[in-house]
Amino acid sequence: MADISAEAVQAALNKVQEIVPDSKLFCVQCDVSSDKSVSEMISFGERHLGKINILLNNAGIMHPDDGGATNTEDQIWDLTININAKGVFYGCRHGIPALRRAGGGSIINTASFVARLGAATPQIASVLAMSRELAVIHARENIRINALCPGPLRTPLLMAHLNTEEKQQRRLVHIPMGRFGEAHEIAQAAVFLASDESSFITGTDFLVDGGVAAAYVTPEGETLSLPPRRKYE
Repeated sequence: MADISAEAVQAALNKVQEIVPDSKLFCVQCDVSSDKSVSEMISFGERHLGKINILLNNAGIMHPDDGGATNTEDQIWDLTININAKGVFYGCRHGIPALRRAGGGSIINTASFVARLGAATPQIASVLAMSRELAVIHARENIRINALCPGPLRTPLLMAHLNTEEKQQRRLVHIPMGRFGEAHEIAQAAVFLASDESSFITGTDFLVDGGVAAAYVTPEGETLSLPPRRKYE
């Protein structure tokens, strides 16, 4: 496991060991926006694990000052790109050779459901295109690459943004299942994409979104009549 915060990754390690006492885990501090830092993280993993067959590129931010094209400052745009897009690129840049040395494996790049249909809150969709392209390039090397697209989750990041009942209800009205997803439901999807159970799946946008993306267009091609999206205040 890796995180830019040494304290955060250690806390995650402690939590996993609390749940699975006999787990064999290592943690390392890593800034995914730094090519050098990501390279060192991959090298650390190979030294301590012997080889790397699975890589989950899962770092991402949703900066409160990330607005529309007309009012987002360059520094906010650059920060978002450096973490959400370039971080995935660096993970693949250094992770693919490691998987190649290991004889193959699976890379899961975390994207978002909003990359498929758009949303009032700005997001980066480049992860989908990157994952598809790399999946095709490396398919015959026994390397699978998929984009995991979570829907709205009950995580500290989103709940801090949707910090009132009114804001939560504005989001929930768009989710056919009527609830936020849980972190463990995304983890289960990542485990599936990492496992041999998904051995013929590569280059996909793997949606785990409670039906959000499916709700906007019917099989007949008609858009469902749902309340309009509104930017959260």
